[in-house]
Amino acid sequence: MASPAVLAARTALANIDLSGYDPEQSKLMDERCILVDEQDNALGAMDKKTCHLMENIKKGLLHRAFSAFIFRPSDGKLLLQKRASEKITFPDMWTNTCCSHPLDDFEEEKIEADQLGVRNAASRKLEHELGIPKSQTPVDQFQYLTRIHYLAPSNGLWGEHEVDYILFLTANVDVTPNLNEISDYKYVDKAELQAMFDDPANSFTPWFKLIARDFLFGWWDELLERKDSQGKVFAKSLAGVADGSKVIKMN
Repeated sequence: MASPAVLAARTALANIDLSGYDPEQSKLMDERCILVDEQDNALGAMDKKTCHLMENIKKGLLHRAFSAFIFRPSDGKLLLQKRASEKITFPDMWTNTCCSHPLDDFEEEKIEADQLGVRNAASRKLEHELGIPKSQTPVDQFQYLTRIHYLAPSNGLWGEHEVDYILFLTANVDVTPNLNEISDYKYVDKAELQAMFDDPANSFTPWFKLIARDFLFGWWDELLERKDSQGKVFAKSLAGVADGSKVIKMN
């Protein structure tokens, strides 16, 4: 019997008018995400609008994504971004450095060996959203940790349902924010991030809250404990810390 994700991929519909949204963000909804089943096997492709409608998500439609975390080598602080008001899903929320999707539109982002597709996508989107030159985010320096499967509504119309690859990178980066994508950014240490979580004035994306709840702080501790001989953190030191062979279902 076919899984819910497979059945949803066959029947998904997209009939929502985007004319009331930001034009640039609406255009991005035409990009084609990679559809997957619950084990992250590719099923085909569908536009972002279709993939992010709760009507389809409730039927099981599922797509591939990534969440990238950039840490500063000298002090291990994490770079956060605040999503712009123009965003169609989860606007005005703080989140990890960059969260987006590998696209079926680019052959280099469909490569599954060594997670190369999502690494390529992460480098592309870090440049698009934060203006970080690709030369500062070499794909071979991303440390893949694991994949999570989660579902989260944004509002009554939109949501997320993803197999999300978690990538860490340690790098000194130059940020020139795309204000249509992000309204703010900052570096935080663990205590500063916890204080942000404790402040009810802040709102956070659901995937970031899930990753922080179950994984982030433990991996961050490991990163800080594994400094190199110069006292710098290095993401590749986390190889083997997590089992990345399976998709972890999050609730």
